[in-house]
Amino acid sequence: IGVGLVGFGLFFLLFGILLYFDSVLLAFGNLLFLSGLVFIIGFRRTFTFFFQRPKLKGTSFFFGGLIVVLMRWPILGMLLEAYGFISLFR
Repeated sequence: IGVGLVGFGLFFLLFGILLYFDSVLLAFGNLLFLSGLVFIIGFRRTFTFFFQRPKLKGTSFFFGGLIVVLMRWPILGMLLEAYGFISLFR
């Protein structure tokens, strides 16, 4: 289930970008991606991954970008999410 949710999340993110940053598709893709991640590695490990002390800057940018996308500012939100994603996974 988790791999399917992550796959659909990435598909919706890509499709939302291809359709000139459609905010509904991007928000749906983000929510599917995060829920799939929870299904794959579990709630506790997901929580501890995102809220480690050295990763708080990346986490705040990632979730801030998610909130901005949900407020229908997709380009700015995706830029914030991209920076947070790079900060989290480097």
